[in-house]
Amino acid sequence: MSRKITRRDFLNGVAVTAGAALMPWHLFSERPTDTQNSTNYYPPLLTGLRGDHIGSFEPAHSLRDGTFWDLAGKPQDTGETYDLIVVGGGLSGLAAAHFYRKSAGPQARILILENHDDFGGHAKRNEFRVGNRTLIGYGGTYSIESPESYSALAAGVIQELGIDVASFSKYLQRDLYSALGRVPKIFFDKETFGTDRLVDDPYPFPGGETFDLATAGPDAWAHFLAEAPIAEQARKDVSRLCREQKDYLPGLNADQKKDRLARISYARFLTELVGVHPDVIRLYQTVSQTLFGVGIEAIAAQDAAETGYPGFSGMGIEADGLKHEREYFFHFPDGNATIARLLVRKLIAAAVPGNSAADAVTTRTNYGKLDEDASPVRIRLNSTVVRVKHRGDPASAKEVEVSYARGGKVYTAKAKNAILACWHVIIPYLCEELPEPQKEALASAQKVPLLYTNVVLRDATAFQELHANSIYAPGGYHTHVDLDLPVSIGEYRCPRPTGEPVVVHMSKAPCRAGLPARDQHAAGRIELYSTSFETMERKIREQLERTLGPGGFDPARDILAITVNRWPHGYAYEYSSLWDKFVLEGGEQPCEKARQPFGRIAIANCDAGAYAYTDEAINQAYRAVGEITKS
Repeated sequence: MSRKITRRDFLNGVAVTAGAALMPWHLFSERPTDTQNSTNYYPPLLTGLRGDHIGSFEPAHSLRDGTFWDLAGKPQDTGETYDLIVVGGGLSGLAAAHFYRKSAGPQARILILENHDDFGGHAKRNEFRVGNRTLIGYGGTYSIESPESYSALAAGVIQELGIDVASFSKYLQRDLYSALGRVPKIFFDKETFGTDRLVDDPYPFPGGETFDLATAGPDAWAHFLAEAPIAEQARKDVSRLCREQKDYLPGLNADQKKDRLARISYARFLTELVGVHPDVIRLYQTVSQTLFGVGIEAIAAQDAAETGYPGFSGMGIEADGLKHEREYFFHFPDGNATIARLLVRKLIAAAVPGNSAADAVTTRTNYGKLDEDASPVRIRLNSTVVRVKHRGDPASAKEVEVSYARGGKVYTAKAKNAILACWHVIIPYLCEELPEPQKEALASAQKVPLLYTNVVLRDATAFQELHANSIYAPGGYHTHVDLDLPVSIGEYRCPRPTGEPVVVHMSKAPCRAGLPARDQHAAGRIELYSTSFETMERKIREQLERTLGPGGFDPARDILAITVNRWPHGYAYEYSSLWDKFVLEGGEQPCEKARQPFGRIAIANCDAGAYAYTDEAINQAYRAVGEITKS
């Protein structure tokens, strides 16, 4: 456990606290500004602490705390003028540039400013070189999917990018793991359950990243009932909950049941209506975190029912929340980072060579082509926008001025219009001229913190020895440990199930049980910013050793690389009937007020729809472009 992993960017171990705004942010740029044009510039290969990496957030935190302009100095005018400046190079920002270009023509001058060292936002690509092979992992947005049907607009963009969603089955080796006897497992930890024990999971909950392959083993119930280290009554209650069909709200019609379930948590439903043993709550407390960002005490029972959680099959209410997700689903090895690459190909063809969605998986992005003078569209990385304002009265101004921090200096550029495809919570600090009610609505948006970790293992021998494919760890630092879906596409071949290095994906949504949802997310965000990479690394190694050790796993020998994608500002916050009274009572939603256009400024991103899915990022980008292109 004490032996070092050498493949680590030297800055990634720096501990970052909530007081990071007091740091000399200009000294913590991830790399010199001009290296975006270097032939060696390739962020997907960086390991260690990624996601919101060192250098991506310090100017914004300083702006939030009111200290930025005291230290920044006078902005330097670049002399650049554009038709559109997009703040944020995530999927919504890239889609906004795509829609604007289609409306204004291929010669429209567009500048995209992105605070991270890579484009794509949460659609993050992680690569690993192992011998003569490149392994790919997803560091954020997982797939093309949505609980609601993709709009015709969003589906049209996916098709325009060359992605044939219906063809996914030919890329997925669905039976690869099950043919080897690998099944879903639960890891009971001694701190929570009194002993460390890996047990068959007889009922994998819907919503997990590898749920498509989560088929319980043929003897899973027998193993669980005999081996799970919880009270005997709790084991019986789990069986009853998952296997029996019972109406726990007799006498109410379907609408009345849904209304009642919308007003209580899933934990309360299990405790008061199903009557389960407290050990059942401990077992399933964290099962919802990676999907909802909070535990089962903070999600509505109706949301649990719609997702397909157990307990509702006999109540006469349809539980089809995953129906659309499975009807319209596609997972690339790097998640939706391939979508980001394909959008960049549409905008700057030379940056992502190729002509198909399949070849985009393995094509090496030429970052030196992203910000060339001759290109109508430019993507400028490592550039944190710190001010957006009209040049004159917003009602009559002809231009917008955008200031951004890059490499320890502040620059300005001008444009006819601006689209803010960044997090809503930062917009009131960027755009001081917005009306106060709109600022309040923007500030009410929350972000769900996430930790997406990719660990490269020498091979998957331990998984095979333990007959495991995916592992739910209710008390673990990461609540889920998964081998990715075995997808081979284009020139990329997924690792063989035995004998080859593999990427293991670990995920968690840090939160603080017992608090209102927004407060839980705030606490989780502080946790992520204040935890050093060394601490995360040790927790990762300890968890894998305890979980996989009985299968012969040795962390010092078997771990080849670790990339931690830290997202203190992760998913867009989705409204809940438990915490947002307008869900049940009606009225204007804050996101509707927050996304209103203001002069030559429009607002996009998933926050604008309070919906954390790629289709919403596309939908909101289209709306924002429409608002600034109206004649």
